[in-house]
Amino acid sequence: MSTVTLDKITKIYPNGFQAITELSLTLEEGEFLVLVGPSGCGKSTALRMIAGLEDISSGDLYVGDRWLNDVQPKDRDIAMVFQSYALYPQMTVAENIGFPLKLRKISRRERQEQVWQAAEILELTEQLEKKPAQLSGGQRQRVAMGRAIVRRPALFLMDEPLSNLDAKLRVQMRADIAGIQRELGVTTFYVTHDQVEAMTMGDRVAVIKDGILQQAAAPEALYDNPDNVFVAAFIGSPSMNLYEATLSEVDGHYQLQLGDQSLAVPEQILASRPALRDYLDQPVVVGIRPEDLEDAAVASDHPNDQRLDAEVAVREALGAETLVHFSVAAPSVDSGDPDALDELGDEDVSRCTARFSAATRTRVGDRIRVNVSTEKLHFFDRRTHLAIRT
Repeated sequence: MSTVTLDKITKIYPNGFQAITELSLTLEEGEFLVLVGPSGCGKSTALRMIAGLEDISSGDLYVGDRWLNDVQPKDRDIAMVFQSYALYPQMTVAENIGFPLKLRKISRRERQEQVWQAAEILELTEQLEKKPAQLSGGQRQRVAMGRAIVRRPALFLMDEPLSNLDAKLRVQMRADIAGIQRELGVTTFYVTHDQVEAMTMGDRVAVIKDGILQQAAAPEALYDNPDNVFVAAFIGSPSMNLYEATLSEVDGHYQLQLGDQSLAVPEQILASRPALRDYLDQPVVVGIRPEDLEDAAVASDHPNDQRLDAEVAVREALGAETLVHFSVAAPSVDSGDPDALDELGDEDVSRCTARFSAATRTRVGDRIRVNVSTEKLHFFDRRTHLAIRT
Protein backbone atom coordinates (compact mmCIF):
# COMPACT_ATOMS: atom_id res chain seq x y z
CA MET A 1 0.00 0.00 0.00
CA SER A 2 1.14 3.54 -0.68
CA THR A 3 0.02 7.12 -0.33
CA VAL A 4 -0.55 8.99 -3.58
CA THR A 5 0.05 12.72 -3.87
CA LEU A 6 -1.03 14.97 -6.72
CA ASP A 7 0.61 18.35 -6.17
CA LYS A 8 -0.82 21.07 -8.45
CA ILE A 9 -1.07 18.70 -11.42
CA THR A 10 -1.85 20.58 -14.64
CA LYS A 11 -2.48 19.36 -18.18
CA ILE A 12 -2.25 21.70 -21.19
CA TYR A 13 -2.50 20.21 -24.68
CA PRO A 14 -0.44 21.49 -27.64
CA ASN A 15 -3.47 23.39 -29.00
CA GLY A 16 -3.60 25.40 -25.77
CA PHE A 17 -6.60 23.63 -24.19
CA GLN A 18 -6.16 23.33 -20.42
CA ALA A 19 -7.86 20.12 -19.29
CA ILE A 20 -6.66 20.11 -15.67
CA THR A 21 -5.70 23.11 -13.55
CA GLU A 22 -3.47 22.63 -10.49
CA LEU A 23 -5.23 19.55 -9.16
CA SER A 24 -4.03 18.75 -5.64
CA LEU A 25 -5.17 15.59 -3.85
CA THR A 26 -3.66 13.14 -1.38
CA LEU A 27 -4.84 9.53 -1.16
CA GLU A 28 -3.96 7.87 2.12
CA GLU A 29 -2.78 4.27 2.26
CA GLY A 30 -5.67 1.93 1.49
CA GLU A 31 -8.10 4.77 0.75
CA PHE A 32 -10.82 4.50 -1.90
CA LEU A 33 -11.09 7.96 -3.47
CA VAL A 34 -13.64 8.66 -6.19
CA LEU A 35 -13.16 11.52 -8.68
CA VAL A 36 -16.57 12.52 -10.04
CA GLY A 37 -17.78 15.19 -12.43
CA PRO A 38 -19.84 15.80 -15.56
CA SER A 39 -18.83 14.74 -19.06
CA GLY A 40 -15.65 16.42 -20.33
CA CYS A 41 -14.61 17.81 -16.95
CA GLY A 42 -11.09 16.27 -17.06
CA LYS A 43 -11.51 13.37 -14.65
CA SER A 44 -10.26 10.69 -17.08
CA THR A 45 -7.38 12.96 -18.07
CA ALA A 46 -6.34 13.12 -14.41
CA LEU A 47 -6.41 9.34 -14.17
CA ARG A 48 -4.40 8.96 -17.37
CA MET A 49 -1.73 11.32 -16.02
CA ILE A 50 -1.41 9.15 -12.91
CA ALA A 51 -1.12 6.08 -15.13
CA GLY A 52 1.52 7.72 -17.30
CA LEU A 53 -0.67 7.63 -20.42
CA GLU A 54 -0.72 11.46 -20.53
CA ASP A 55 2.24 13.72 -19.86
CA ILE A 56 2.03 16.09 -16.89
CA SER A 57 2.43 19.70 -18.05
CA SER A 58 3.30 20.95 -14.58
CA GLY A 59 3.04 19.82 -10.99
CA ASP A 60 4.31 16.69 -9.26
CA LEU A 61 3.02 13.14 -8.85
CA TYR A 62 4.24 10.89 -6.04
CA VAL A 63 3.38 7.33 -5.05
CA GLY A 64 4.87 7.00 -1.61
CA ASP A 65 8.15 8.91 -1.77
CA ARG A 66 8.69 8.06 -5.43
CA TRP A 67 8.39 10.89 -7.98
CA LEU A 68 6.61 9.49 -11.02
CA ASN A 69 6.36 12.34 -13.53
CA ASP A 70 8.88 10.85 -15.96
CA VAL A 71 8.48 7.15 -15.07
CA GLN A 72 7.20 4.89 -17.85
CA PRO A 73 3.68 3.43 -17.33
CA LYS A 74 4.99 -0.14 -17.08
CA ASP A 75 7.35 0.86 -14.26
CA ARG A 76 4.81 2.71 -12.09
CA ASP A 77 3.51 -0.29 -10.09
CA ILE A 78 -0.06 0.69 -11.01
CA ALA A 79 -2.89 -1.57 -12.22
CA MET A 80 -5.81 -0.25 -14.27
CA VAL A 81 -9.38 -1.45 -14.74
CA PHE A 82 -11.03 0.13 -17.77
CA GLN A 83 -14.58 0.78 -18.96
CA SER A 84 -14.00 -1.86 -21.63
CA TYR A 85 -12.95 -5.22 -20.22
CA ALA A 86 -9.98 -5.56 -22.62
CA LEU A 87 -9.90 -9.35 -22.25
CA TYR A 88 -8.21 -11.70 -24.69
CA PRO A 89 -11.08 -13.66 -26.30
CA GLN A 90 -8.92 -16.67 -27.18
CA MET A 91 -7.73 -17.11 -23.58
CA THR A 92 -9.56 -18.74 -20.69
CA VAL A 93 -10.46 -16.78 -17.57
CA ALA A 94 -7.45 -18.27 -15.77
CA GLU A 95 -5.13 -17.30 -18.63
CA ASN A 96 -6.52 -13.76 -18.76
CA ILE A 97 -6.08 -13.27 -15.02
CA GLY A 98 -2.59 -14.76 -15.04
CA PHE A 99 -1.35 -12.95 -18.15
CA PRO A 100 0.45 -10.10 -16.29
CA LEU A 101 2.29 -12.73 -14.24
CA LYS A 102 3.31 -14.60 -17.38
CA LEU A 103 4.78 -11.38 -18.81
CA ARG A 104 6.84 -11.04 -15.64
CA LYS A 105 8.03 -14.66 -16.12
CA ILE A 106 6.50 -15.86 -12.85
CA SER A 107 6.68 -19.66 -12.59
CA ARG A 108 3.66 -21.67 -13.75
CA ARG A 109 3.01 -23.04 -10.24
CA GLU A 110 3.12 -19.60 -8.59
CA ARG A 111 0.90 -18.20 -11.34
CA GLN A 112 -1.70 -20.86 -10.71
CA GLU A 113 -1.67 -20.15 -6.96
CA GLN A 114 -2.11 -16.39 -7.43
CA VAL A 115 -4.81 -16.84 -10.07
CA TRP A 116 -6.71 -19.20 -7.77
CA GLN A 117 -6.44 -16.73 -4.86
CA ALA A 118 -7.76 -13.89 -7.04
CA ALA A 119 -10.55 -16.09 -8.39
CA GLU A 120 -11.65 -16.97 -4.84
CA ILE A 121 -11.82 -13.30 -3.88
CA LEU A 122 -13.84 -12.54 -7.02
CA GLU A 123 -16.01 -15.69 -6.87
CA LEU A 124 -14.72 -16.87 -10.24
CA THR A 125 -13.35 -20.28 -9.34
CA GLU A 126 -16.07 -22.06 -11.34
CA GLN A 127 -15.42 -19.91 -14.40
CA LEU A 128 -11.64 -20.38 -14.72
CA GLU A 129 -11.78 -22.65 -17.76
CA LYS A 130 -14.37 -20.60 -19.65
CA LYS A 131 -13.67 -18.05 -22.40
CA PRO A 132 -14.82 -14.41 -22.02
CA ALA A 133 -17.65 -14.92 -24.55
CA GLN A 134 -19.24 -17.41 -22.16
CA LEU A 135 -19.41 -14.90 -19.29
CA SER A 136 -21.87 -12.22 -18.28
CA GLY A 137 -20.83 -8.55 -18.28
CA GLY A 138 -20.36 -8.58 -14.53
CA GLN A 139 -18.19 -11.69 -14.68
CA ARG A 140 -16.04 -10.17 -17.41
CA GLN A 141 -15.47 -7.09 -15.26
CA ARG A 142 -14.48 -9.36 -12.38
CA VAL A 143 -11.93 -11.04 -14.65
CA ALA A 144 -10.51 -7.61 -15.53
CA MET A 145 -10.27 -6.88 -11.81
CA GLY A 146 -8.60 -10.22 -11.22
CA ARG A 147 -5.92 -9.36 -13.75
CA ALA A 148 -5.26 -6.15 -11.77
CA ILE A 149 -5.32 -7.92 -8.39
CA VAL A 150 -2.65 -10.52 -9.24
CA ARG A 151 -0.18 -7.75 -9.99
CA ARG A 152 -0.37 -6.70 -6.32
CA PRO A 153 0.16 -3.07 -7.27
CA ALA A 154 0.74 -0.04 -5.09
CA LEU A 155 -2.29 1.63 -6.66
CA PHE A 156 -5.49 0.65 -8.47
CA LEU A 157 -6.84 3.00 -11.14
CA MET A 158 -10.44 2.42 -12.23
CA ASP A 159 -11.89 4.36 -15.16
CA GLU A 160 -15.72 4.09 -15.17
CA PRO A 161 -15.56 0.27 -14.91
CA LEU A 162 -19.34 -0.14 -14.47
CA SER A 163 -20.63 2.04 -17.29
CA ASN A 164 -21.14 -0.89 -19.68
CA LEU A 165 -23.30 -2.85 -17.23
CA ASP A 166 -27.08 -2.73 -16.92
CA ALA A 167 -28.63 -0.83 -13.99
CA LYS A 168 -29.30 -3.84 -11.75
CA LEU A 169 -25.84 -5.30 -12.25
CA ARG A 170 -24.21 -1.90 -11.57
CA VAL A 171 -25.82 -1.83 -8.12
CA GLN A 172 -24.44 -5.29 -7.32
CA MET A 173 -20.98 -4.52 -8.71
CA ARG A 174 -20.76 -1.26 -6.75
CA ALA A 175 -20.99 -3.22 -3.52
CA ASP A 176 -18.69 -5.97 -4.80
CA ILE A 177 -15.90 -3.61 -5.90
CA ALA A 178 -16.06 -1.63 -2.65
CA GLY A 179 -15.94 -4.85 -0.63
CA ILE A 180 -13.03 -6.29 -2.62
CA GLN A 181 -11.07 -3.06 -2.31
CA ARG A 182 -11.50 -3.05 1.47
CA GLU A 183 -10.48 -6.70 1.68
CA LEU A 184 -7.31 -6.07 -0.34
CA GLY A 185 -6.54 -2.70 1.23
CA VAL A 186 -5.04 -1.31 -1.98
CA THR A 187 -5.13 2.46 -2.46
CA THR A 188 -7.69 3.10 -5.21
CA PHE A 189 -8.39 6.07 -7.50
CA TYR A 190 -11.79 5.60 -9.13
CA VAL A 191 -13.25 7.82 -11.85
CA THR A 192 -16.96 8.09 -12.65
CA HIS A 193 -19.59 10.55 -13.89
CA ASP A 194 -22.25 8.86 -11.73
CA GLN A 195 -22.65 10.69 -8.43
CA VAL A 196 -24.67 7.82 -6.91
CA GLU A 197 -21.73 5.51 -7.67
CA ALA A 198 -19.36 8.01 -6.10
CA MET A 199 -21.40 8.50 -2.94
CA THR A 200 -21.94 4.79 -2.29
CA MET A 201 -18.39 3.58 -2.96
CA GLY A 202 -15.86 6.19 -1.91
CA ASP A 203 -14.21 6.79 1.46
CA ARG A 204 -13.85 10.29 0.06
CA VAL A 205 -15.30 11.92 -3.03
CA ALA A 206 -13.57 14.65 -5.04
CA VAL A 207 -15.81 16.73 -7.31
CA ILE A 208 -14.25 18.29 -10.41
CA LYS A 209 -15.63 20.77 -12.93
CA ASP A 210 -13.86 22.20 -15.99
CA GLY A 211 -10.59 20.70 -14.78
CA ILE A 212 -10.76 22.46 -11.40
CA LEU A 213 -11.28 20.66 -8.09
CA GLN A 214 -14.45 21.96 -6.41
CA GLN A 215 -14.45 20.01 -3.15
CA ALA A 216 -13.07 16.80 -1.66
CA ALA A 217 -14.66 15.29 1.44
CA ALA A 218 -16.43 12.26 2.85
CA PRO A 219 -19.70 11.58 1.01
CA GLU A 220 -21.85 12.72 3.93
CA ALA A 221 -19.91 15.98 4.27
CA LEU A 222 -20.29 16.73 0.56
CA TYR A 223 -24.02 16.18 0.81
CA ASP A 224 -24.62 18.11 4.03
CA ASN A 225 -22.14 20.95 3.51
CA PRO A 226 -21.46 21.62 -0.19
CA ASP A 227 -18.90 24.37 -0.77
CA ASN A 228 -20.68 25.87 -3.77
CA VAL A 229 -23.77 25.73 -5.97
CA PHE A 230 -22.23 23.26 -8.42
CA VAL A 231 -21.41 20.67 -5.74
CA ALA A 232 -24.80 21.23 -4.10
CA ALA A 233 -26.64 20.46 -7.34
CA PHE A 234 -24.34 17.72 -8.62
CA ILE A 235 -24.34 15.66 -5.42
CA GLY A 236 -27.79 14.27 -4.69
CA SER A 237 -30.47 12.60 -6.76
CA PRO A 238 -32.87 14.19 -7.52
CA SER A 239 -30.79 17.34 -7.63
CA MET A 240 -31.10 20.16 -5.10
CA ASN A 241 -33.67 22.82 -6.02
CA LEU A 242 -31.93 26.20 -6.42
CA TYR A 243 -33.61 29.61 -6.55
CA GLU A 244 -32.93 33.29 -6.12
CA ALA A 245 -34.56 34.51 -2.93
CA THR A 246 -34.30 37.26 -0.30
CA LEU A 247 -33.78 36.79 3.42
CA SER A 248 -35.19 39.55 5.64
CA GLU A 249 -35.82 40.38 9.28
CA VAL A 250 -39.42 41.36 10.05
CA ASP A 251 -40.46 42.29 13.60
CA GLY A 252 -37.54 40.36 15.05
CA HIS A 253 -38.23 37.24 13.00
CA TYR A 254 -36.55 36.03 9.83
CA GLN A 255 -38.34 35.15 6.65
CA LEU A 256 -37.32 34.04 3.20
CA GLN A 257 -39.12 35.58 0.24
CA LEU A 258 -39.32 32.93 -2.44
CA GLY A 259 -41.07 34.47 -5.42
CA ASP A 260 -44.61 35.33 -4.36
CA GLN A 261 -44.45 33.22 -1.19
CA SER A 262 -42.59 33.54 2.09
CA LEU A 263 -41.18 31.05 4.59
CA ALA A 264 -40.32 31.57 8.24
CA VAL A 265 -36.63 30.86 8.87
CA PRO A 266 -35.57 29.71 12.36
CA GLU A 267 -33.02 31.71 14.31
CA GLN A 268 -30.71 28.68 14.37
CA ILE A 269 -30.03 29.13 10.64
CA LEU A 270 -28.38 32.49 11.27
CA ALA A 271 -26.73 31.29 14.46
CA SER A 272 -24.99 28.50 12.53
CA ARG A 273 -24.22 30.78 9.57
CA PRO A 274 -23.30 34.18 11.03
CA ALA A 275 -22.26 35.50 7.61
CA LEU A 276 -25.92 35.35 6.53
CA ARG A 277 -26.60 38.53 8.52
CA ASP A 278 -24.51 40.43 5.97
CA TYR A 279 -26.93 39.28 3.25
CA LEU A 280 -30.18 40.45 4.84
CA ASP A 281 -32.45 42.16 2.30
CA GLN A 282 -30.12 41.15 -0.53
CA PRO A 283 -30.70 38.46 -3.17
CA VAL A 284 -29.11 35.12 -2.31
CA VAL A 285 -29.25 31.62 -3.75
CA VAL A 286 -31.28 29.24 -1.59
CA GLY A 287 -31.05 25.47 -1.97
CA ILE A 288 -33.76 23.00 -0.94
CA ARG A 289 -33.16 19.25 -1.03
CA PRO A 290 -36.15 17.27 -2.42
CA GLU A 291 -36.23 15.16 0.75
CA ASP A 292 -36.67 18.32 2.85
CA LEU A 293 -40.10 18.79 1.28
CA GLU A 294 -43.17 16.80 2.34
CA ASP A 295 -46.88 16.68 1.64
CA ALA A 296 -48.57 18.73 4.40
CA ALA A 297 -51.48 16.29 4.38
CA VAL A 298 -49.10 13.55 5.53
CA ALA A 299 -47.31 15.63 8.22
CA SER A 300 -49.98 17.99 9.50
CA ASP A 301 -48.07 19.14 12.61
CA HIS A 302 -45.57 21.19 10.59
CA PRO A 303 -45.55 24.98 11.27
CA ASN A 304 -47.98 26.69 8.92
CA ASP A 305 -45.54 29.52 8.16
CA GLN A 306 -43.03 26.99 6.78
CA ARG A 307 -45.22 25.76 3.93
CA LEU A 308 -45.54 26.48 0.22
CA ASP A 309 -48.68 26.41 -1.90
CA ALA A 310 -48.28 24.32 -5.04
CA GLU A 311 -50.10 22.62 -7.89
CA VAL A 312 -48.91 19.13 -8.78
CA ALA A 313 -47.60 19.00 -12.37
CA VAL A 314 -46.00 15.54 -12.44
CA ARG A 315 -46.19 12.60 -10.04
CA GLU A 316 -43.76 9.66 -10.03
CA ALA A 317 -44.71 6.78 -7.73
CA LEU A 318 -41.56 4.80 -6.93
CA GLY A 319 -42.96 2.47 -4.29
CA ALA A 320 -41.01 3.51 -1.18
CA GLU A 321 -41.40 7.19 -2.10
CA THR A 322 -43.17 9.50 -4.51
CA LEU A 323 -41.50 12.26 -6.49
CA VAL A 324 -43.76 15.26 -7.03
CA HIS A 325 -42.94 18.10 -9.42
CA PHE A 326 -44.51 21.55 -9.22
CA SER A 327 -43.64 25.15 -10.07
CA VAL A 328 -42.26 27.90 -7.84
CA ALA A 329 -42.65 31.55 -8.84
CA ALA A 330 -38.97 32.36 -8.28
CA PRO A 331 -35.99 32.58 -10.66
CA SER A 332 -34.02 29.36 -10.91
CA VAL A 333 -30.22 29.27 -10.68
CA ASP A 334 -27.90 27.61 -13.20
CA SER A 335 -25.67 25.23 -11.29
CA GLY A 336 -23.11 25.05 -14.10
CA ASP A 337 -23.61 21.33 -14.74
CA PRO A 338 -23.52 20.84 -18.54
CA ASP A 339 -25.33 17.51 -18.19
CA ALA A 340 -28.28 18.97 -16.26
CA LEU A 341 -31.67 19.17 -17.94
CA ASP A 342 -32.85 22.59 -19.05
CA GLU A 343 -35.20 24.22 -16.58
CA LEU A 344 -38.87 24.33 -17.48
CA GLY A 345 -40.95 27.51 -17.68
CA ASP A 346 -39.97 31.15 -18.05
CA GLU A 347 -37.23 32.98 -16.15
CA ASP A 348 -39.49 33.79 -13.17
CA VAL A 349 -41.11 30.35 -12.80
CA SER A 350 -38.99 27.35 -11.89
CA ARG A 351 -39.44 23.64 -11.50
CA CYS A 352 -39.33 22.14 -8.00
CA THR A 353 -38.90 18.46 -7.19
CA ALA A 354 -40.10 17.05 -3.86
CA ARG A 355 -39.49 13.60 -2.42
CA PHE A 356 -42.73 12.77 -0.61
CA SER A 357 -43.32 9.68 1.50
CA ALA A 358 -45.30 6.86 -0.10
CA ALA A 359 -48.28 7.81 2.08
CA THR A 360 -49.05 10.85 -0.08
CA ARG A 361 -52.27 10.71 -2.07
CA THR A 362 -51.56 13.68 -4.32
CA ARG A 363 -52.54 13.52 -7.95
CA VAL A 364 -51.64 15.64 -10.99
CA GLY A 365 -53.61 18.88 -10.91
CA ASP A 366 -54.13 18.87 -7.12
CA ARG A 367 -53.61 22.10 -5.20
CA ILE A 368 -51.52 21.11 -2.18
CA ARG A 369 -49.48 22.55 0.66
CA VAL A 370 -45.85 21.51 0.93
CA ASN A 371 -43.93 21.41 4.21
CA VAL A 372 -40.42 22.89 3.98
CA SER A 373 -37.78 21.89 6.56
CA THR A 374 -36.39 25.41 6.68
CA GLU A 375 -33.76 24.49 9.26
CA LYS A 376 -32.08 22.46 6.48
CA LEU A 377 -31.98 25.22 3.85
CA HIS A 378 -28.67 25.92 2.09
CA PHE A 379 -27.54 29.47 1.24
CA PHE A 380 -25.04 30.65 -1.37
CA ASP A 381 -23.70 33.99 -2.57
CA ARG A 382 -25.55 34.95 -5.73
CA ARG A 383 -22.42 36.31 -7.45
CA THR A 384 -19.71 33.82 -6.43
CA HIS A 385 -22.01 30.80 -5.89
CA LEU A 386 -19.96 29.97 -2.75
CA ALA A 387 -21.67 28.69 0.39
CA ILE A 388 -22.53 31.32 3.01
CA ARG A 389 -21.30 30.06 6.37
CA THR A 390 -19.09 31.85 8.91
